Amino acid sequence: MSISVVEVVRDGGVAVVTMRRGEQHNALNVELKGALCSALSEVADDEDVRAVVLTGEGPSFCVGQDLTEHANALAADPATACATVDLHYSPIVRHLSLMPKPVIAAVNGTCVGAGLGFALACDLRVMAKAARLGTAFSGIGLTLDSGLSRSLVRAVGEARARDLVLTARSFTSADAVAWGMAGELVDAEDVVAVAIGQAHQLAKGPTRAFAESKALLAFATEPSLDAVLAAEAAAQARCALTADHAQAVSSFLAKRAPEFVGH
Repeated sequence: MSISVVEVVRDGGVAVVTMRRGEQHNALNVELKGALCSALSEVADDEDVRAVVLTGEGPSFCVGQDLTEHANALAADPATACATVDLHYSPIVRHLSLMPKPVIAAVNGTCVGAGLGFALACDLRVMAKAARLGTAFSGIGLTLDSGLSRSLVRAVGEARARDLVLTARSFTSADAVAWGMAGELVDAEDVVAVAIGQAHQLAKGPTRAFAESKALLAFATEPSLDAVLAAEAAAQARCALTADHAQAVSSFLAKRAPEFVGH
């Protein structure tokens, strides 16, 4: 399967899913989100695929929502501007988290916002040594989506998660390894190859047992993924109506610092 903005390449029991808006750092517009959701659904249902790799074309893994598109949605109707959370982000995260086979994120470069949510929804992560990561949401007056309110706490602990969310500061791939978020750092040009190698090893394993293990690990975490995604969607919709968010988005596009007023 090959779509203009998402490519799926099968190699034996491994499927490599690549986001292909490299010149836009794989910023998530409607076309990319829809294609990614469809591609992940397809490989999840394909019994010949026993492990999956998710990566991004170009210098970035994924920088999150395409803010130019989001600014247009805000201008059209702030009340529905964040409908994409329910329509796209939550389904993508469900596919990654609940897929009955291992999924590896090959984080080849910058990974922020929903991109970080996607990476943490995968089972394993291989990261480029120079990759920068971050939550980013509070910088534009929004809150978490893509399951980050659960996955980030699971990955780094509540105290560090609060710091990363409230300060919106970026962190390095070395930090990610030190905090237990990632397992291996490699040169950017080797990230995908290393992830594919790991995927092939997993594809030789007990796929059904892996699926059961993933389900048990998800079940052991409260609240449930569905409850978290629903709460995120509701909170994001409320934030989309604030003056802070509206002016932060326009400031970002104008390349100036936002001035938050608190409502």
